[in-house]
Amino acid sequence: MIVATAGHIDHGKTTLVRALTGVDTDRLPEEKARGISIDLGFAYRATADGGVIGFVDVPGHERFVRNMLAGVCGIDFVMLIVAADDGVMPQTVEHLHIVSLLDVRRGVAVITKTDRVSPERVAEVTAQVRELLAPTQLSGAEVIPVSAVNGASDAGLAKLRVLLEREAKEKGAREQAGRHFRYAIDRVFAVAGSGTVVTGTVMTGAVAGGDRMSLTPGGIEVRIRGIQKDGKSALRAVAGERCALNLAGVEVGQIQRGDWVVAPVLHAPTQRLDVRLQLLDIEDRPLRHWTPVYLHVGTAAVTARLSMRRGEAITPGRSALAQLVLDAPIAALAGDRFIVRDVSATRTLGGGVVINPFAEVPSRRGIRLRAVQLEAYAEPDPSAVLSGLLDASPSGVNVPRFGLAFNLMPERISTLLHDNRAVIVDREAQLAVPKATVVDVGAKAVEAVKRFHDESPQATGMEMADLRKQIAPAMAANVFIAVLRESDAGKKLEITGSTLRLPRHNATDNPADEKTWKALQPVFDAAGFNVPGVRALAAAAKLSEATTRDFLHRKAKAGTEAGLPTAQLVRVNPERFFPRATLAKLAADAQTVAQAEPGGQFTAAQFRDRVGVGRDLCIEVLECFDRLGITLRLGNARKMRKDYVTILGPAD
Repeated sequence: MIVATAGHIDHGKTTLVRALTGVDTDRLPEEKARGISIDLGFAYRATADGGVIGFVDVPGHERFVRNMLAGVCGIDFVMLIVAADDGVMPQTVEHLHIVSLLDVRRGVAVITKTDRVSPERVAEVTAQVRELLAPTQLSGAEVIPVSAVNGASDAGLAKLRVLLEREAKEKGAREQAGRHFRYAIDRVFAVAGSGTVVTGTVMTGAVAGGDRMSLTPGGIEVRIRGIQKDGKSALRAVAGERCALNLAGVEVGQIQRGDWVVAPVLHAPTQRLDVRLQLLDIEDRPLRHWTPVYLHVGTAAVTARLSMRRGEAITPGRSALAQLVLDAPIAALAGDRFIVRDVSATRTLGGGVVINPFAEVPSRRGIRLRAVQLEAYAEPDPSAVLSGLLDASPSGVNVPRFGLAFNLMPERISTLLHDNRAVIVDREAQLAVPKATVVDVGAKAVEAVKRFHDESPQATGMEMADLRKQIAPAMAANVFIAVLRESDAGKKLEITGSTLRLPRHNATDNPADEKTWKALQPVFDAAGFNVPGVRALAAAAKLSEATTRDFLHRKAKAGTEAGLPTAQLVRVNPERFFPRATLAKLAADAQTVAQAEPGGQFTAAQFRDRVGVGRDLCIEVLECFDRLGITLRLGNARKMRKDYVTILGPAD
């Protein structure tokens, strides 16, 4: 269990920690000389069952609240300390506000220096403290009077030790499963012979000697050379423990308080956070758009601006969803608690929780959608967030970004997708949508294309853009196509370029086109392999060139059945169309020529001699075979690449 002190300057925080652990946490010469804590101090106490309680002693002076905030990052328990002679003081109140805003729910209030005052004064201060705690999450905390100078003989200290042992035993381990390693740095120094050492708290996951990690937001790769807990070497450290890490690959000057050591996948600096922010009720004015603030998250501190919709504000005592725009990149994830102070860093304004660490710049076009997505992000757990985002994201949820925001390993993400009945429709972009959406879009697409064919029988297919506008206008085009391919429509419809059609649809299956085909068929039959171009074909059939050209293109775009083409014509090039059966015969001849040659390679001249057509037409046909994948060109020769039957059907 990690315990932090809190309270006003000179209320005996350091003395109390020394009485509990035997360690003087004031390590700086200036602290020794002035008799006050300036920076964080650390001490440990072994428990009866073999565990360890880590103490973070924070400075109480108002000038060092920034250091205090770094110390209470990731704590499990707070000791709010109030001196019996002074009673509740300004920093007592501010520190209590801070631990409340950081959602620290377990703690104890300790009345110190009881040896200096009367029992009546102790009772009076105890009542003050109970009144102070009443409206907070620590309202049920015990209040224990102690005299640290009396040491082991003090009944209050004995009671406090028992309470801490009990709380440590009941705390239990933090959840580690399904989360990557994340460690908040609060101190950096060099050790002769060892190099760079950092101290801090393991927030999630676990680490072992030899592991390779990233320093973020700087992005430096480091190796864990060694681990110490309570001054002793350790093989590993897990979530909820304080430890020191000896880092290889980085110099002391490259690290600062506020940095994190994380699994490489978590290196993702950000400068824009969606948050839920609560303004303290003691403030006398609301927080408005673009108010400058000092943001404390983890052990980092950075200036930022509050971004809200025009005309909105956060009034004292209330909370609201907002965005923080930072002046420098930091590392933050969903669920991180934060504090905001005024830009001069003299007063705590409020605090809250990060709900989306990778916020986007708000746009006027997406105001409503953004509002719904923010409400989804504000849900209490990742599964509820994912459920809300799936409903509020027509173009899908970016799965890697979601997993990163909540520090989830792939196995955990897969479980959440399964539990929320979601499927990934774009393997490259990793976009997830509800399975029900895939089913619904697929069914609507098939019905819409059927209706389109009935209304426009001469059209070769329905444009993808028109279909999307009709059945899923809010969905991005790339996502719509991915959803269609994932759905039953991907099996029931042919998607060719930007159009869709039913597999057996023939755009020339109507009386006018049948008449045109009857005029062209005899010309094709008489031509054999020497099929004329479009203009000559139209003249021979006594049709207009425009009518002939339009018909040929539509006839060549007929569908497929049982995997084979049903189109009676194949486009060889824009000016020449062959009957499918004729082209299949030419492909059979090419196969015969190839089989007779060593290595299966043949030239255009050999193919020309076999089929008896001119060189130019021969080249056009072979280039068509190349495009269809029937042949493969190798310099001046070709060889068969695929069975032509699978592409053109059998030669009659």
